[in-house]
Amino acid sequence: MMQHLIVLPVVLPLLAGLFLLRSRHGAMRTHRTVGVTATALLVVVAMVMLARAASGEVTYYALGGWQPPFGIVLVLDRLSALMVLLTSVLALGCVVFACAGDDERGSNFHGLFQLQLMGINGAFLTGDLFNLFVFFEVLLLASYALLIHGGGKSRIQSAVHYVALNLAGSSLFLISVGVLYGATGTLNMADMAMRVSELPAERAGLVTAGALMLLVVFGLKAAILPLYFWLPRAYAAAPAPVAALFAIMTKVGIYAILRVYSLIFGESAGPLAALEQPWVWWLSLGTMIAAGVGVLAARDLRLMVAYLVLVSVGTLLAGIGMGSPAATGALLYYLVHSTLVTGGLFLLAEMIGLQRGKAGTRLVKGRPLRHGALLSGLFFVGAIAVAGLPPLSGAIGKVLLLDAAEPWQQPWLWPVMLATGLAAIIALSRAGSTLFWRSQGEPGGQPLSRQHWFGVAWLLGASPLLVALAGPVSDYTRATADQLADPDILVRAVLSDAGDTP
Repeated sequence: MMQHLIVLPVVLPLLAGLFLLRSRHGAMRTHRTVGVTATALLVVVAMVMLARAASGEVTYYALGGWQPPFGIVLVLDRLSALMVLLTSVLALGCVVFACAGDDERGSNFHGLFQLQLMGINGAFLTGDLFNLFVFFEVLLLASYALLIHGGGKSRIQSAVHYVALNLAGSSLFLISVGVLYGATGTLNMADMAMRVSELPAERAGLVTAGALMLLVVFGLKAAILPLYFWLPRAYAAAPAPVAALFAIMTKVGIYAILRVYSLIFGESAGPLAALEQPWVWWLSLGTMIAAGVGVLAARDLRLMVAYLVLVSVGTLLAGIGMGSPAATGALLYYLVHSTLVTGGLFLLAEMIGLQRGKAGTRLVKGRPLRHGALLSGLFFVGAIAVAGLPPLSGAIGKVLLLDAAEPWQQPWLWPVMLATGLAAIIALSRAGSTLFWRSQGEPGGQPLSRQHWFGVAWLLGASPLLVALAGPVSDYTRATADQLADPDILVRAVLSDAGDTP
């Protein structure tokens, strides 16, 4: 069974999704049981995978027994194991929250949710550039339907922009993959890394063009400036559990940049090494500045959280732009923190909106909240964490990133990161005072269920847990960064035993 462990994060949600879609007219209780059980099992599988990857060994699974570089492979290393576990933990909080009633507002929610998990996990595990494109399409197709779950004018409008931009991105992705395949003769990322290091000079321009087109595609997925304009409205309009799950979607783009440009265009790539860093560095600073302005300008709590996602995207991309193992280890710690906390804030915004009646999540006067003390306490924890204030995990992640900056980078990174943190503190303070103090009338709105409380507590509770486990977590992320800095480890693991079966 252990030799098939790597394929389970793809197969498990695939089987659950197909079952749920085929029985879409069945009882909602059955759908919820299957969806929650499959996601909980995914958490267990991901934890086992993380324990296996923690040794530093890189393993692969050749689908159908077809060996690399010609067959399709899934690769397990420290980074892919971390991302699969992060996805499954986030997904469990989202799917339990959805069982409070969001899943009943449209059809096929749980089946589509599982198929999106399949696409996300496949993107994190694949060792093949074309199948990275395939898994991108799987997760995007599921996300299109989930975005408009429940209907509504704002969701349809946001979905049209979201679909159009991502279709353009998918077309560019396919073109860039074709260019790189034509220049190198392979699609396996480990094999491509070897061939790029031995590339004839006359093909360097073609490969550079393909690599920069890929950077545009991944930048669109990650929502980097100037390709981020689709994200705030789409995330703010999506159903709360879907928006929370979408917190991992931008991280797929960040993961792809880390994976492709550390493996294929690493130090062994000669003149093509680190060609993404100058672009990513300056655009990341611009993303943080633009997102900070958006946070201050937002007049809706959902929209504010969406801009906070963009702040985290800019922060993470700055870590990539710094280009050192210390910065990579720091950004991975911050990635785990920001994904879970922003996901929790999307769910918390929905709970607050349910309690405020017609005011919803708009930052205007509304009804007092029935559970004001608990909700304000959770909001306070989430605000401190996402703004990067001590003693929660956001502060640790930001300190690690600031400490990793080189002397020439510090005059740029420090003021921008601190200014966006201040913008978040101001905006969240204003939002909290409006939501919890500026109220009128009698408490009203919808009651909150145990599923609501579990989903939010599950995700926001990760912040103090990351503080308690800061030592081992940061050790793991730094070891992951060291592994990424030596791509020969993965290349040897995937190609040296190509004659063996998985």
